[in-house]
Amino acid sequence: MLLGKENSLRDNALFPLSLTSMRFLLRPGNFFILLTYLLLSVVPFVPQLFPGQTVANALPIFGMEVVAWMTVWVVCKRPAYFHILLLPAFIAVPIELYLRAFYGQGISTHHLGIIAETSPKEAVEFLGSKIWMLAVIVVGVLVWWSLAWVAAWRTRDLDWADKQSRAVIFVLLAIGGGVWLYGQQYGVQQPPPSVTASADAADDDPSDSGDDDDSAASDASASASASVVASASSAASSSLPKLPAWAQVPFELKQFGNTWPFGLMVRGVDFWKERQYLGELAYKSSLFRFGAHQVGAAADAPQIVVMVIGESSRFDRWSLNGYKRETNPLLKNEPNLVSFANFVTAVSATRLSVPVIVSRKPATLSLQAGFTEKSFLSAYKEAGFKTYWLSNQMSFGQFDTPISVFAKEADVVQFMNLGGFTDTSSFDQVLLDPLKRAIADPAPKKLIVLHSLGNHWNYSHRHPKEFDKWQPSLFGIENPAYTDLKLKPQLNNSYDNSVLYTDWFLEQVIGALKATPQLTSMMYVSDHGQTLYDGSCKLAFHGHNTQFEFHIPALVWYSDLYQTTYPDKVAQLLKNKKARLSTENVFHTLLDMADIRYDSEKLEWSFLSKRLRRHKRYVDSYGWSDYDNSAFKGDCREVMDKGKPLVQER
Repeated sequence: MLLGKENSLRDNALFPLSLTSMRFLLRPGNFFILLTYLLLSVVPFVPQLFPGQTVANALPIFGMEVVAWMTVWVVCKRPAYFHILLLPAFIAVPIELYLRAFYGQGISTHHLGIIAETSPKEAVEFLGSKIWMLAVIVVGVLVWWSLAWVAAWRTRDLDWADKQSRAVIFVLLAIGGGVWLYGQQYGVQQPPPSVTASADAADDDPSDSGDDDDSAASDASASASASVVASASSAASSSLPKLPAWAQVPFELKQFGNTWPFGLMVRGVDFWKERQYLGELAYKSSLFRFGAHQVGAAADAPQIVVMVIGESSRFDRWSLNGYKRETNPLLKNEPNLVSFANFVTAVSATRLSVPVIVSRKPATLSLQAGFTEKSFLSAYKEAGFKTYWLSNQMSFGQFDTPISVFAKEADVVQFMNLGGFTDTSSFDQVLLDPLKRAIADPAPKKLIVLHSLGNHWNYSHRHPKEFDKWQPSLFGIENPAYTDLKLKPQLNNSYDNSVLYTDWFLEQVIGALKATPQLTSMMYVSDHGQTLYDGSCKLAFHGHNTQFEFHIPALVWYSDLYQTTYPDKVAQLLKNKKARLSTENVFHTLLDMADIRYDSEKLEWSFLSKRLRRHKRYVDSYGWSDYDNSAFKGDCREVMDKGKPLVQER
């Protein structure tokens, strides 16, 4: 099928690979080309070589790869013609293998975002001495691609020259594509699911897996339901029937994205869509201005403010807040540190809670996409501060782009994590060197945001070995069975070990601020907490409407010079450490921390101000429940409003 005219196989068009043709395939040049394409095709199956990694849907992936190769060969006829299009895949191979080996995942939209937005200077700083190794690998890959192209250009043995077989394949592909498009447009007949099957599926649903924003499963479910309804409506309004189940083409675009090398196109399109979406959201808020300016004693003095956004940390696992284990041995010795006793978040999902933290977005609007205002980053910029967003989280993706909208407001944006949430990833200490470089920046005034990975599942992946204090733990186990209640002790020990590491990380941040003579301060707030099979509770992670997920740790540290400069603010800080506060207070407090004023300010929401007033603290629990008018049900401590929760709008 793949042989040219000179092979004299036209008379056997449908079965051309005879013993004679095999001799042509085994010629050095031809063999090199075919081996090259085979190596590209097996990339999706490489995870099988690494401990704890598996390949889901291996057979469909293999089938789609065969069809993809056949399609491109039929269309282009000669490998020399389509080989040029494979260059991005060649370059991506070492990146894919590196991510698989060290982070347990392949290239995603997040990684494409890092590649697209990282400057050469940042790349050199991040790679260090590894830059030369990378250069050698890139040169080697380019040589490999070039040699394969030269071989493909010189040979005509691999041409698909037989017109009859090409026509047959064209027709089959056209029919298959048409049937698939028909099913996408008008739907596919499916047998009604049984009640038992639905219940089993619900029991096995891994939406509690700790994937960032696993609580977004409800959003995804609603979206899926809407899609089904829309599809049904479309089919109902058409005279054309649904596609019979037996005629359904086994092709899924998302699954095709896992193939290699052609699946890279799907990931590229996803990245482009995320960039478009990000641009649209940024444009909507581009004309917004706070009219912010700095006043007071420090208006002309050098100043550094650090905002640390934590992840998945719960209040009662910090020894600063009374926990029996010493999870904060370093922070407890900081005299200028205030830990807040009654701080809550409105929602237990990162992509929904962070926008409330960084902007004036009301808690009751947190389920709605986008926000017309900018974040505190822009307010600080208007007041003359150079701003940084240094992140150990993701930059692009279904759950991450809404946060990136605000991150892009910063003057300097760096996403340092090459891993993922549930996979092996960078420890938060990867943020410390960029932090020190930001502190050393000659700009006199700086706001530095550190978005940490904190205490996100898998907890044992959040810290190095030396912090694996409480045993037995999950350290060294790549894919523990998170739903196995027998692992409750290990899971809880690993979580406490991750909090111990967070204590160390925050102490390093404070130490870096102490090393400068400038006016400095730091705020830390976690985005949400975690449920950890507490007592008889059979729930874990987040998205379960429990007090453990809404009651979060929050603290402020200030330098001696800050206390001298702002004695009234420090006095109010100490006075309000037991006040009823929420993430809605953060924006207003952070601007007040640097005496940044604007016309529409609300100092009654700043816990550094004498004007602080209580406000209702709504949390996402069976509607918008008034946290301070709620009961806490059972060992899971589900938040149940004693009155009638507000109706949520999405």
